[in-house]
Amino acid sequence: MIARISGTLVYKSPVYLIVDTHGVGYRLFIPLTTFYEIPEVGQPVTLNIHTQVKQDAINLFGFHTLEDRDIFQLLLAVSGIGPKLAINVLSGISAGELIKALSEGNWKRLVSIPGVGRKMAERIILELRDKALKLAAADAAPACPAVLPRSDMREDALSALINLGYKSQVADDVLDKVARQWPDGLTLDVLLKNALRVLSGA
Repeated sequence: MIARISGTLVYKSPVYLIVDTHGVGYRLFIPLTTFYEIPEVGQPVTLNIHTQVKQDAINLFGFHTLEDRDIFQLLLAVSGIGPKLAINVLSGISAGELIKALSEGNWKRLVSIPGVGRKMAERIILELRDKALKLAAADAAPACPAVLPRSDMREDALSALINLGYKSQVADDVLDKVARQWPDGLTLDVLLKNALRVLSGA
């Protein structure tokens, strides 16, 4: 089982990365919390890995911190949660926020994440409350990403939000709102973070 990958980042998107390690390119699916923290293409990167072995494929999921990977694995242990929904949860809420929501039984915060209804939120809290409280959630310092061309940046942001389960028109309207608030120096991670904040009602 692959648990950690170090190499050169050769492709970066809000959905997945490709990391070249000794000539082999590994595709790693990631949550947005990891996307915010990784360096730019061409830079060295190290990610913690969860390996999913299926009959017809081996999928790798990459995480910036061990805490994110551990929480992802805890989420997979909840009945009804697969890798896609677990990635969505970690894209819509940081490790620290998730632990806080679980410890307080705040199902409303979880329901703000696409794909998580009230019953699912209550099940997550019931099954993970005690385990999550044992995880240390340290806030990482935000990275300083380069500014992307506005058209490419918007397309990537819209694609990421749609992939998380938001309707296209809703995501598009929110991106317009955020863009108006950040007329200069807007970066992809700032755009996504603020769009998700608006969508979650935070």
